[in-house]
Amino acid sequence: MRWFWIDRFTEFVSGSHACGLKNIALDEECIDEYCPGYPMLPPTLIIEGMAQLGGIMVAEHFQFEKRVVLAKVGKAKFHQPPRTGDQLLYRVTMDAVQEDGATVTGVSHCDGKLQAEIDLMFAFLEPGRFTDGPLYKSGDLKSMLQMMRFFHVAVDLDGNPVPIYTNI
Repeated sequence: MRWFWIDRFTEFVSGSHACGLKNIALDEECIDEYCPGYPMLPPTLIIEGMAQLGGIMVAEHFQFEKRVVLAKVGKAKFHQPPRTGDQLLYRVTMDAVQEDGATVTGVSHCDGKLQAEIDLMFAFLEPGRFTDGPLYKSGDLKSMLQMMRFFHVAVDLDGNPVPIYTNI
């Protein structure tokens, strides 16, 4: 993953839900260039941020053994644009998990107001299909999760800390 559209995990309960923050800053080119004269975070990147949060939640559910990819955006409704200086609070909730995919529901709030509502579907890549080997170089996913403070907040349904999996 080249860019992260989540700045920090604030809550993570395995198999249930995950929350994270995204700060909107003018120093990101996409914010300044998307709508010249009206700097805002593009809706597609809000979807991507929630997809990253949800994809990590789905991958952790399978102890990072499955290669999780966003397959479909079922619904995306945006109530207000996030502008520079704003902070988005993302929350994704696991709806359903099956052996071939999962669905999550995501909401975003800005200044306590509902900003977006999104339904996402994830699929699992079969070994040897589209790409061979892992989606990340060894240790990259672990570093990314550490930067976003995932292991500081991640717990299982009983409140026990989620382990640092050896395969990440």
